[in-house]
Amino acid sequence: MAASIPTLFSSLPTLSSSSNSNPNNNHLPSSTFLTFPLTSLFGTTISLQRPSSTSPSLLSYLLPRATSATVSFSLPTTKPQTDGAPEKTTPNWSARAIKSFAMGELEARKLKYPNTGTEALLMGILVEGTSKAAKFLRANGITLFKVRDETVELLGKSDMYFFSPEHPPLTEPAQKALDWAVDEKLKSGEEGEITVTHLLLGIWSQEESAGHKILAALGFNDEKAKELAKEINGDVDLSFKKQT
Repeated sequence: MAASIPTLFSSLPTLSSSSNSNPNNNHLPSSTFLTFPLTSLFGTTISLQRPSSTSPSLLSYLLPRATSATVSFSLPTTKPQTDGAPEKTTPNWSARAIKSFAMGELEARKLKYPNTGTEALLMGILVEGTSKAAKFLRANGITLFKVRDETVELLGKSDMYFFSPEHPPLTEPAQKALDWAVDEKLKSGEEGEITVTHLLLGIWSQEESAGHKILAALGFNDEKAKELAKEINGDVDLSFKKQT
């Protein structure tokens, strides 16, 4: 099996075993174990545990059977403003929001931009593609390719010899968009996670940002923002138009 798929094992965890291996290579010894990396691509600590097994197949060790994973990740937001209210525990971001953010960083790197802006976060939402916000955008004719074209037209192309950092730092509007999403979730008083919808409305809240301008150019407006906000539990304060 390993000979027919030589590229599979280059990206899989390291296999370590005792020296008393079976010469037929058809079975793994009972002392075989897996060693996983301590950190992920994003610097996130990951803990993986697999119960000991004497399964006769190598692939049974590699398939994600009975594997538990714990991932702790927080988007880079500043301390949210709560208008004098007692400090609250910041809710967690949803898995889709985390992936959208990560894909936004990747889009910024693909375009060789030095920063992750609201336009990159918007592209990240569409790259992730499975959230209600992404589906809403596509239903209204706002696609990844259109956003990417508008981004290049608005911001221009980067120097072909420039290489973006591994994690391009957030622009000020992008940071404010993330903070807005956190603040709005806290103000709602509702339990649950901060979603991609919060993130998209946060992008729209920054009037002078590239992401807002691109959305507006592609037909997104306040009415659509209000329609999208209905997907969120609780009332969403759309008076953010005054925020800069």
